[in-house]
Amino acid sequence: MDMQLNYGKKNLAIEIEPDWDITLIKKSEMPVIANPVQAVNDSLSNGVHAAALLQEAAGCKSACILICDITRPVPNHLILGPILRCLLEGGLRKENITILVATGLHRPNQGEELEELVGDPWVLENFTVENHFAEDDSAHLNMGLTGRGTPVKIDQRFVDSDLRIVTGLVEPHFMAGFSGGRKVIAPGIAHQDTIKTFHNFRFMSDPNVNNCILDDNPLHLEQLEIVKKIGKIFAVNTVLDEERRLSFINYGEIIESHLDAVKFVEQFIIQKIDRKFDILVTSAAGYPLDKTYYQTVKGMIGPLDILTDGGDLIVVSACSEGLGSNHFVEAQKRLVTLGDSLFLSEIKSKTFADIDEWQTQMQIKATSSVNVHLFTEGLTEKEKNLTGVNIIDSVEGKIRQLMSKKYDKRLAIIPEGPYIVPKYVPSD
Repeated sequence: MDMQLNYGKKNLAIEIEPDWDITLIKKSEMPVIANPVQAVNDSLSNGVHAAALLQEAAGCKSACILICDITRPVPNHLILGPILRCLLEGGLRKENITILVATGLHRPNQGEELEELVGDPWVLENFTVENHFAEDDSAHLNMGLTGRGTPVKIDQRFVDSDLRIVTGLVEPHFMAGFSGGRKVIAPGIAHQDTIKTFHNFRFMSDPNVNNCILDDNPLHLEQLEIVKKIGKIFAVNTVLDEERRLSFINYGEIIESHLDAVKFVEQFIIQKIDRKFDILVTSAAGYPLDKTYYQTVKGMIGPLDILTDGGDLIVVSACSEGLGSNHFVEAQKRLVTLGDSLFLSEIKSKTFADIDEWQTQMQIKATSSVNVHLFTEGLTEKEKNLTGVNIIDSVEGKIRQLMSKKYDKRLAIIPEGPYIVPKYVPSD
């Protein structure tokens, strides 16, 4: 029997042997919206703590709509057109509407990639679509400090707009608890000083900086404080099932509408498991998330709660674009040279984290407790040496090898990777 794991644009089949005791961990069955176009239009007319979008647009002279970058499979092809038509009907001129790609510190999305991201030729032909650049000092408005001392510098194109709209996908996030909403603003369109502060060692080492945790999550709390400094913001939140079909959509005030989306999604993606495993196989969610090894780290963090200390975690990730940014490569070089303890000691006192070294810190969270094995066809030998994990050339072969050593045929498999968050809950 074969089992399919999310891997690149195609799945990766692994052959399951008859004597393996498999626990398959997937989302609970989610509803699928039969008429997504109608659902989008209905949501824009029924705001959560907000008037209909058409009413909110009335009297506004300018608007800025944030969209996530290419690492998130947000259904922009479904939602952008209806949002923009509402704004035009509300009296806004198309030349006064900006669509801003919330890249954070990721690279810009351009050319064919931008076409794929937006997914609607009418949008690209009629509206200005621009990328956010976190290192451009002149493009950001300094809005002071948060209570924890984070400098709040946000893209001026968004702050200065009369109407501000955030779009996104609500799913588990291994730092912010859940993606979407406030996260599309910070780090999405924040200056590097903002991003590098609330991604420093102090924030990233907090135990509440984790999947599906909002209460007492300092990163989430910073994001909420930043949102409140900016003022009135609306959000369009989406949730997808494992086939990337629309399962939920709402529109409204950014904080309350996002919380409604979180309440919906968490009932499907948090899976209670009553035992821990010595061996677990997972993915980095497939395309577009597994384009880089940088994003693959998310797949390492998600299942840790149900792995035994010293257990073995096998992750599959296409890594079609290699390791990730040059900054991340440099962080991985330091990790491989210094080792876990010295790397953490080096970053511990920094106010501003080096760009992307927080992902290396999160990787250590996994490798310090379990053995991580990576199957990929996208990395060069040089790049593989910088991962800091074990590289394997066969998932099935590694499972057999591990089972022969452990004499344990139990195996957990999470085909969708970090989109599922298993929680260990012992049986009574």
